[in-house]
Amino acid sequence: MSTGVMLVVLFAAILHASWNALVKASPDKILDIVFVTGSAGVICAIAVPFLPLPNAASWPYIVASALVHIVYFLLIGAAYRGGDMSHAYPLMRGAPPLLVAIASLPLIGERLTAGEWFGVVLICGGILGLLLVNHGSGRNPARTTRLALINAVMIAIYTLIDGTGARLSGHSASYTMWMFALAAPPVLIWALARHRVAAQAHFRERWYLMSIGGACTVAAYALVLWAMTRAPIAMVAALRESAILFGTAISVFVLKERHGYSRPVAALVILLGVITLKLT
Repeated sequence: MSTGVMLVVLFAAILHASWNALVKASPDKILDIVFVTGSAGVICAIAVPFLPLPNAASWPYIVASALVHIVYFLLIGAAYRGGDMSHAYPLMRGAPPLLVAIASLPLIGERLTAGEWFGVVLICGGILGLLLVNHGSGRNPARTTRLALINAVMIAIYTLIDGTGARLSGHSASYTMWMFALAAPPVLIWALARHRVAAQAHFRERWYLMSIGGACTVAAYALVLWAMTRAPIAMVAALRESAILFGTAISVFVLKERHGYSRPVAALVILLGVITLKLT
C-alpha cells in the first residue's frame, strides 16, 4: 500500500473515530446513530445533483449496499439496546476485516501476501482483544454478542459490495453519495415511527453535533472507498479499523476516561498491524 493511500485511510479512521466519540458521549446512542445517518443522507442528497452519475454497472451494487446498510444500522440499535456499546463495538469492528480477507480471493480474486495477512490478523486481534477489557454486561450479553456477530457479517458484506461497486462506478464519491442518500430515509422513518417523541427532543438538543457526525461519516466512507479503488479491499478494510486507536486517544484526552493497561496493549497490537501493512 502506498504512503498516500495509507494516509488517506488513516485520516478517514480519525473522522470515523470522531463521530463514534460523539455517539459514545450521547445519552441516547441509538438515536444519535439514527440522526448521524440521517444527516449523512441529507448531505448526500444535496450533493448528488452536482456530481456525475456512477457508471451503470455500479448501480446494482449501490442498491444492494443501501439495503445491507439499512439492516446494519437497525442491528446496531438492536445490539446497543440492553447491551454495552463497549462489548458490541469490538465484535462488530474486529471481525469484518478478517471475514473480508477470507472472502476476497474466492469472491473478487484478490490474494493477500503472507505479510499482508499478518497485518490484518494483528489489527483484528487487537480489536477483538478489547473484549478482554470490556466483559459482556447489560441485561442480555449473549443476545448482544449474537447481534454484534451478525452485524459483523453485514459489515463484511457491504465492504465487499462497496469496494467492488466503487471500482465499477468510475466516481467513488458519487457512488458514496448515492448509497447514503438511498440508505438514510428508511432508517429515519423507522426511528420516527418507533420513537417519535424522544427522537424530536433528541434532535432539538443535539442536531448540530449529529450534523457534524453525518459530515464525518460521509467524508470518512468516501475516502475509504476511494482507497479501495487503489489498494486491496481487505487491506483497506483492516486499516480503516485502526479508528479504534484514535478512539482510544479521544476517550483518554477528550472524554477523560480512565483505562488500565489492557486497552493500551490492544492498541499497540493494532498499531503493529498498521505498521506491518505499510511495510508489506
